[in-house]
Amino acid sequence: MYRRLLSFAVALLILPAVALAHGPTRQKTAESIVIDAPPAKVWAVLGNFADMSWHPRVAMTDAPNGNEKGSVRTLGYKTGGLMEEESSRIDDDKMRLSTFIGHTNTDIIPATNYSSNIAVKPVDDGAKSEVSWSAAFYRGYPNNDPPAELNDEAAVKGVNAYIMEGLEGLKKAVE
Repeated sequence: MYRRLLSFAVALLILPAVALAHGPTRQKTAESIVIDAPPAKVWAVLGNFADMSWHPRVAMTDAPNGNEKGSVRTLGYKTGGLMEEESSRIDDDKMRLSTFIGHTNTDIIPATNYSSNIAVKPVDDGAKSEVSWSAAFYRGYPNNDPPAELNDEAAVKGVNAYIMEGLEGLKKAVE
């Protein structure tokens, strides 16, 4: 009986510490836009991994291996700073692009371990396209008690803004 009571008391002391010790939770966001152009025209721009000039924040793109799976592109931003993004899938038939950024520049995107999927689908009998962009990521500060600019809310807001700016830039570039 004494051992059970002692075990219970120890568990009560340890459990709150374990609950507080967990790190950040994975966040997700998704946005889409309709573009007044057929999917093939949209994909011709979006599917070129070596060119991300359609995104308003991007000043330069360097992808020496082009559209090869596992290709890494270096993105230079208009506000300064660089990030490397790896293609995990470029599927021309399905018009899907999947990428991963392990170490983001939190001045550009307040998140880490960022992965995204972008897909182009026909709408209005193929006269228009719907582009969907989803992302999963962790907040920019991986430890407990993050500063406000790198917490979960800031990460979702920042990634969402990055995605929407990209979708609107793509729309402008294609239409």
